[in-house]
Amino acid sequence: MTREERKKNKTNNKRKTGIRLILLSLLLIPFFTYMYIISLHSNGLIKLPVSIVLVWLDVLSLLILVTGIVLVINNKKDDNYKKMRLWKKIILIIFFIGYMGCSSTLMYLFYGPYNGFRDWYVTSAMTTLSHQYLARWIYDDDTIERIRFDNDVIEIKEDTNPDLVEITGGDVTISVYANEYEEQVLKKDPGNDLYKIIDINEKNFKGKMAVIYDPSKVHIAVSAGIGSDVNSAYGQMIYTMEKNSGSVISMNASGFYDPGYNSRGGVPRGCVISNGKIVINNAGYKFSVGGMIGFNKDNKLVLSKTMTCQKAIDSGIRDGIQYGPFLIVNGKSSFVKGNGGWGTAPRSAIAQRKDGIVLFLVIDGRQKASVGADMNDLSNILLRYGAYNAANLDGGTSSAMSVNGSIITHPMNGSFKPKTRIVPDAWVVYK
Repeated sequence: MTREERKKNKTNNKRKTGIRLILLSLLLIPFFTYMYIISLHSNGLIKLPVSIVLVWLDVLSLLILVTGIVLVINNKKDDNYKKMRLWKKIILIIFFIGYMGCSSTLMYLFYGPYNGFRDWYVTSAMTTLSHQYLARWIYDDDTIERIRFDNDVIEIKEDTNPDLVEITGGDVTISVYANEYEEQVLKKDPGNDLYKIIDINEKNFKGKMAVIYDPSKVHIAVSAGIGSDVNSAYGQMIYTMEKNSGSVISMNASGFYDPGYNSRGGVPRGCVISNGKIVINNAGYKFSVGGMIGFNKDNKLVLSKTMTCQKAIDSGIRDGIQYGPFLIVNGKSSFVKGNGGWGTAPRSAIAQRKDGIVLFLVIDGRQKASVGADMNDLSNILLRYGAYNAANLDGGTSSAMSVNGSIITHPMNGSFKPKTRIVPDAWVVYK
């Protein structure tokens, strides 16, 4: 090889090195920059010492970029320079456009002026319990609390008045209905005076609503392993409790103490009353939002912030749990700020109309066809179908409805697998 050829090869190699350095810097600069931005807003994923390192790494990446550009400029290619094939160029261009576009879009969504995605992300993560770290990785505690404050349910400051509900089962003899929703409720299925199932089909979510005409048939069934000790207590599938109780419909009810997010679902939060008796009273695990949700001996749904477990028994509650928040009280809807602070997820709710008809509502979530519902969605649906009193129940993976021993909704767990959870108790409908 001649001296001239060696010189050309050296020049070409320097140019190739410069190109590689430019490509490497285009990978590193956005990565370190965006990680630094995250570090300014989060105290969970990236700590302060790491953020300082990120600044220096970003500076180093800029130096790599400058070095690469200098090598390319100072080492012009000759006629024998081996050009990159066209298909490789296309792949590189597509990759870098996608890389820069996706990373920039994520930064805009998380930290840009538009707060819709940010509110949805934080409230959804913080209400899953098992995935709260997803919010804390991206935002500090002050930001999370501010977002949750801006998305909240301001509940009605009163208990239900059972005297305002008159149990008639609805006028099922009418032929002209006020609207399509009233018709869906009051027009019974042939041969079935006990209940009917209504499909809920909205733009962003789907679900099922059970209409129960006789509220005296609505009760709480409990798992065989319900208790207060997280190590020994265990829950059951709603359809198992349905079968064991001899009922025909079941829906999840209480939330439950779930340390490590992998418990056996047997320790309900708060009080559980079934058939006029206190089954369990886990006052230490009481749910902080909501209150008593129960049916009294007159088969009227009672929602109360002030009832203790014993007070509920003394006042005539025959079946009930403690949860919330309350969505509708005495025909008045709670004020929902933003998305209600609960994000978008699978949801369950129970309600009673002024004519005594009971509504079980389960909304599917975490799916392409049904992303889930927020508190506004639940309230709007229940009001549409005439709910006079209504409360939110445990949601997420627990949300499910069973009819005659088979799940009719489409539960999805936090890993996006078609699966529901064992739970401590369920609302059921006796034959």
